[in-house]
Amino acid sequence: MAVALERFTVRGEPRPFSDQTLVDVRAGRATVVGDERGVAVVRDAELELVVALEARGQGLGTALVTRVLGLDGGAAPVVTPTPTLAWAHGDHPAARALATQFGWTAVRTLLQLRAPIAAAPPALDLPDGYTLSSFRAGDPGDEADWLALNAAAFAHHPEQGRMTLDDLRAREADDWFSGDDLLLLRDAAGRLAGSCWLKVEGDVGEFYAVAVRPDLQGQRLGGVLMRAGTARLTGRRLAAAALYVEGDNEPALALYRRSGFTQHAIDVQYAAPGSTTTTA
Repeated sequence: MAVALERFTVRGEPRPFSDQTLVDVRAGRATVVGDERGVAVVRDAELELVVALEARGQGLGTALVTRVLGLDGGAAPVVTPTPTLAWAHGDHPAARALATQFGWTAVRTLLQLRAPIAAAPPALDLPDGYTLSSFRAGDPGDEADWLALNAAAFAHHPEQGRMTLDDLRAREADDWFSGDDLLLLRDAAGRLAGSCWLKVEGDVGEFYAVAVRPDLQGQRLGGVLMRAGTARLTGRRLAAAALYVEGDNEPALALYRRSGFTQHAIDVQYAAPGSTTTTA
């Protein structure tokens, strides 16, 4: 029986599964174990797990991890390769306890920052010859340009840099997607120089992905894109702007804090004992 993963979202808690996990589940590229009380999802040797609010404290998390890893009485793992990484969205105490129980160690943190949205849009001064436009969903040219930019800008990012055309189109089909919220910055030659992708759900506007072409980094185009995104969010009656940043990216953290962002939530990635997996 298929389990609707969206049912496990709890108001006031981070969503238990990443967007890419939901895309892969819909595409049949992930293994889902469990039922309405709790599920574990494994994709690319990476585990995400959630227990329904009303079923917590009953050992279901332990049972799911035990089953996924094949530790229940010599049974084979339910998925191969056996997961060597796991995400805990929200750094929940129960997740920390599970990690300790199975000997997994924290190897990476991802911070969600939030800031209030100003009542008036910021001034937007584009460099000479540069233009700003909206992404045209389904347009092969815009899709190819954006995918090339994204791959180059996030070449060393474990998740974002691997996005495929199918992944992009799956997001285009999501209810939250709007081409008007994916801003494209082109240089005087018409080449894509950067992009600012916004994800607006509920009363929060997230800077989903801000990318600058590698050969143009250091020219303050990131600030141009952030101001363009902020201007797009202004006047939409949103409670806050949000973004995610690696916990060890001190230059980015300093920039965002100067812009008024403060920590709202934290995601922690754990590695299995003896794992040789490295993170970027």
